[in-house]
Amino acid sequence: MVGLRLSFVALALSPYALAAITVQKPGLSVPSEFAASKDAVKELFTNAFSAYTKFAFGHDDETQYGADLGSIAVTKSFVDELGGWGASIIDGMDTMKIMGLDDLFEQALNFSQFIDFSETDTGDTISVFESTIRYVGGLLSVYELNGNQPQFLVDQAESLAKKLALGFTGSSPIPWNSIDFGANQAVTGSDQTSNVAQAGTLTLEWSRLSEYTGNNTYRELAENAVKHMAQLTPPLPGLPAQDIDPQSGDFVGAYVSWGGGTDSYLEYLLKYSRLDPTVDPLFIQTWQTAVDSSIKWLHKTSTVGGWSYVADFQDDRQIRHIGSHLECFLGGNWILGGKLLNNDTILDIGLKLTDACFNTYVGTATRIGPEVFAFISEVTTQPPNGTDDGNFTGTPITAENLEFNDKHGFYIFDGESDYILRPEVMESNFYAWRVTGDVKYLQNAQSVIESYNKFLVVPGGEGGISGIDDVDNTTITDDTRVDDQESFLFAEVLKYLYLTFDEPSTLSLDEWVFNTECHPFRAPAIDTFGSPPPANPPYNAQKVAPPTVPLPEISQNPKLSKALRMVVT
Repeated sequence: MVGLRLSFVALALSPYALAAITVQKPGLSVPSEFAASKDAVKELFTNAFSAYTKFAFGHDDETQYGADLGSIAVTKSFVDELGGWGASIIDGMDTMKIMGLDDLFEQALNFSQFIDFSETDTGDTISVFESTIRYVGGLLSVYELNGNQPQFLVDQAESLAKKLALGFTGSSPIPWNSIDFGANQAVTGSDQTSNVAQAGTLTLEWSRLSEYTGNNTYRELAENAVKHMAQLTPPLPGLPAQDIDPQSGDFVGAYVSWGGGTDSYLEYLLKYSRLDPTVDPLFIQTWQTAVDSSIKWLHKTSTVGGWSYVADFQDDRQIRHIGSHLECFLGGNWILGGKLLNNDTILDIGLKLTDACFNTYVGTATRIGPEVFAFISEVTTQPPNGTDDGNFTGTPITAENLEFNDKHGFYIFDGESDYILRPEVMESNFYAWRVTGDVKYLQNAQSVIESYNKFLVVPGGEGGISGIDDVDNTTITDDTRVDDQESFLFAEVLKYLYLTFDEPSTLSLDEWVFNTECHPFRAPAIDTFGSPPPANPPYNAQKVAPPTVPLPEISQNPKLSKALRMVVT
C-alpha cells in the first residue's frame, strides 16, 4: 500500500484468510457447578447500583465518603467527572439488558431520553475519548441490543457527537481531546498534547453512528485520524509513539507501550476491521505489524515462573520491564486476532499473556491485581539498536521487590499497588474461556467474585463497591478504600464476569464486537479476514532523543486523593 511505512516479518504470521471463520469454541457450555456464579455477579451489580441510585442517581459516579471524609454512614455522595450526565446509568444500561434486570433497564432507558448533551453543569471540559466510549458507545449498543429501538437513543448519541466533533479543528486530522462546551470549541494550545489512544478510539462508535444517521462525516473523521497515525514513521514497526500533537499531527517523543495512552488505538485496529470487513486494509495490516514487532522485540519471559509479558520501549530505545492492569487487555486482543487470522502463534502468546496477568492477581494477598507491575527477564540484545538488561524499569529494584519476584514471577511497581476496579484482566480471561473452553478460566472468574465480596464490597449493606489502595494488604479500612465507584464497574467488570458464566451463545464472539468500554456491537458473519501484508521496505530505525519530561504514565490512573476530591452539588 502506497505510503505505508511499516515493516512486516512474515514468519511470525500465518495465512491471513480463513473460510467460515469462528472465534468461539464450537459447542461450548458452562458446567452446571458454575451456575451459581452468574447469580453472584448479578447480585454484585444490583447491590452496587442500589448504592448509586440512593446516593448519586443522575450523576456520574457514587462516592463512599464525599468531600468531608466523614463517616461512610452519613456522607455518601457523588462525583461528576464525565459531564455529569449520569455515566453510571448509560455505562450500565446494556449490562442491565443482558442480565434481564428489566425494571432497572426501563428506568435507565427513560433517564437517557431526557439527558441534555448540549451543555454541562460541571464546569469541566469534556473528553472526546471518554464521552465516546461511554456515552455514544453505551447508547448505540443499547439501541442494537433492544432491536434497533427506540430512535431517541441514536438521536441522543448524535446530539453528543455533534459537540465532540468540535475536537476536529485545524490542519491536522488528529482531534483535540477536550471540548469547552460553554464556548463550543476545542481546548487547544501547546500544552494540550494528546495520545494515540484518545485520538484513535472513535472508529467503532462513530462509524456505527454514521450508519444509523446517514451522516458519513463521523466515520470519516474517526478513520482519517487513525490512517494518519498509522502512516507516520513509528519508533518500532506498527507501534506508534504514545503521545501525539493535535496541532502538527506529529508524534511527541518515541515511547512505545501497549498500556494506557496507546492501548485502545491498537485494540481498535483489529476490532474495527472485524466490525466492518470492508474498511481500508491499512487497519488490520498495522495491527499485524504491531503484533509482529512486539513478538520480536518486546515479548519477554520472566526468569521466575516463565510468565509471558510485553515490555515497554523508551525514547532512548531501552526496554522497560513493566506491565499494567490497563495493558492486560492485550491477552484477549491477541486471542481474538489469532483466531480471526488463523494464527496459532498469536493465539498461544495471547493465552500466555492472559495467564501472566491473572498471576498478578494470584500473587497478592487479596488476589486482586495491582495497577502497575514489573518483572525480571533474561538479558538480551534487542534490535533495532535497543538495549535490554532484563530488569530496567526506571526505578531501582529493592530487596523487597526481589523477594516478592522470587515468589511470584513479578513484583508490584513502586507506588502502584492500588486497584480502581479495572476490568482488563477479567476481559482477557473471558476471551480465553470462550475460545478454549478450559474451566480454569471459570475458576479464575470465581476467584475474582470471591475477592470482590471479601475486600471490595463496602460493609454496611448500602455502600456499593470500592477500589483499594494496596492489593497486597488484607486489612481494609475506610481510609484505604479508593473513593470512587467507577462507571466502568457496571459497563465492564461485571459484564465480563457475567458473560463468562452466561450461556456462550449470549453475545457470541462470532457475532459481536465489544468496544473498549465493553459495549457490544453486532458484527457481520465473515468467510475471510485480513489482507496480504504490506511489502517489506527496509526499516531505518532512528534513535530519537527523549523529551525533557518524566517517563510517561504506564497506566493513566484517574484516582484522586480523598482529601482533594470535589463533589459537585
